[in-house]
Amino acid sequence: RTQISAGLNYSISGLPYWTLDIGGFATEVRYNKVPMAAADEEEWRELQTRWYQWGAFLPLFRSHGQFPVREIFNIAPEDHPAYKSMLYYNQLRYRLLPYNYSLAGHAYHHDYTLLRGLVMDFAADKKTWNIGDQFMFGPSLLVAPVYTYKARTRTLYLPEGQGWYDLYSGAFYEGGQSITSAATYERTPVFVKAGAIIPTGPALQYTSEKAADPLTLFIYTGRDGSFTLYEDEGVNYNYEKGKYTEIPISYNNATNTITIGDRTGSFDGMLKARTIYIKVVNAMHALPFSFDGKDTGRRIEYKGKKIVIRL
Repeated sequence: RTQISAGLNYSISGLPYWTLDIGGFATEVRYNKVPMAAADEEEWRELQTRWYQWGAFLPLFRSHGQFPVREIFNIAPEDHPAYKSMLYYNQLRYRLLPYNYSLAGHAYHHDYTLLRGLVMDFAADKKTWNIGDQFMFGPSLLVAPVYTYKARTRTLYLPEGQGWYDLYSGAFYEGGQSITSAATYERTPVFVKAGAIIPTGPALQYTSEKAADPLTLFIYTGRDGSFTLYEDEGVNYNYEKGKYTEIPISYNNATNTITIGDRTGSFDGMLKARTIYIKVVNAMHALPFSFDGKDTGRRIEYKGKKIVIRL
């Protein structure tokens, strides 16, 4: 719990890449026993799970420690909720790579900070000023880590002035209220800001396995929104020499249109054409954030020139 607010304080000071060792590098002595006592092992598994759920929304996502060993298959068997949850958030992190990497590009080129205390984006709402256990990951995702053993709900605050969507169910909530959110063993509460545009890519085993094609845009209606998709070679420092691209994407709530603007810049190996699917979430259409192949959304072929789509 104390590391959540510590990270937010570092980020507010302007450090964009704060992180920690998931699970803690130095553990309590009771976790070092072989074999571990049954009760301690179950607490260890839940501790790792909750820490993974939080770590998946940090600028750097890493598990680092000597003993007990930290591979998820050593923490719990495949049919255990701890294993299933850690696998889910690993996969989610890679699906979010177009979003995450764009934030990293924004941090370098525009001095952005990825991990954001609520006060950074909602300073007009005084209730956010002293909240140290929730944060925004980038402009769109509100994360409320669970840090109490055996907790299965989590009270959190949704900043006022706009609506919010539950990431997993797509259910809509008005801002300016505290709610008690479900926090099952396998999920930590995450909410999406109305007006958010979240680009996602294909399933990956490692970051350079394949390009982000097709790209899926999740559009959360209720307010105007914008996002700039940033891409570069991904394996070197050529972005410092101007070798990168940006694609501006905007949503107009009044006209219910999305504009994918002209691509600017270039780099070796860039995608000159790509397929984009658009999935729309609104208060009347609770669409879960999923990649199960159902409801594939509107298909667009993008070749670097501006497209306006009426949804």
